[in-house]
Amino acid sequence: MLVVMDQKATAAQVDAVLRAIEEAGYVARAIPGGERVAIGVLHNRGPIDARRFEVLPGVKDVIPVTRPYKLVSRECQPEDTVIRVGDVTIGNGHMVIIAGPCAVESEQQALTIARAVKRSGAQMFRGGAFKPRTSPYAFQGLGEEGLKILAQVREETGMPVVTEAMDHELYDLVEEYADVVQIGARNMQNFSLLRRAGRSPKAVLLKRGLSATIEECLMAAEYIMDGGNSHVILCERGVRTFAHHSRNTLDLSAILVIRKESHLPIIVDPSHAAGRRDQVIPLSRAAVAVGAHGLMVEVHHDPEHALSDGAQSLYPQQFEALCRQIRSMVELFSGNDIEAMSLAR
Repeated sequence: MLVVMDQKATAAQVDAVLRAIEEAGYVARAIPGGERVAIGVLHNRGPIDARRFEVLPGVKDVIPVTRPYKLVSRECQPEDTVIRVGDVTIGNGHMVIIAGPCAVESEQQALTIARAVKRSGAQMFRGGAFKPRTSPYAFQGLGEEGLKILAQVREETGMPVVTEAMDHELYDLVEEYADVVQIGARNMQNFSLLRRAGRSPKAVLLKRGLSATIEECLMAAEYIMDGGNSHVILCERGVRTFAHHSRNTLDLSAILVIRKESHLPIIVDPSHAAGRRDQVIPLSRAAVAVGAHGLMVEVHHDPEHALSDGAQSLYPQQFEALCRQIRSMVELFSGNDIEAMSLAR
């Protein structure tokens, strides 16, 4: 349920409604909005009698929420969420490009790639310090050393960094170094990790699970927002199907559905969807065309010797070409039916 306050409601009236909700045994969550305050009524185990809140001073309307996800729903917040990470803006007309290697391998490797992607137009740097791998014998990342290298990347280039926290026990460490903490596809329903992310002051990039439905992905985001963290970025990275021509199947329709259902920004990871270098650029263009708020692309200066996912990593010159194409698309879409987006250099 959503309690919508009148535009002229006083702070005292808002506080009185918050107390009334809590005293009724529910959880009250104020939702930031444009012209008026809205309050979400959460953790109810059944229908709520709206009349007990409708009569309170300052209340304009009480609206039932029909979706199982509440805080992430447009029923609770019609306006798009805009997330700012340093000088980077994500959502509501701003196209963000995040780029970097799958894994941080060394200081020289990370800085070489970071300098190249920034020159081409990347606004944020991605790199894994902890790597969940299918094989226990594969490279698992440099751990804290990798996090320290990411901090060096940020210091030299000014780009905020995105990296993954694999479990709630490592979250504190990753949070200390990262600007955005990623929750990977394999951890989308790691509920202890989601709850820890909900207590974080840092933005969270939540990837859709390998075989997760859109509703399951949005419910995972609900866990984070229910914990108090409203800075959630969703990521479509392809789902597992019977196809063998690509690593996963990129679900572009998910962008359209999530933008309709949720106010949260949604970006696309074409690298993990494709698993093949030759598919990354076309899939990136398609993602922009359907309205994704950004891309997260793997780039490596020497992919043949990469310790992780070299086959799906673009060469720096390919990434530069991609950025040029994306800028052209943004200019083309300006003033057309597809929402115009800004791509900062």
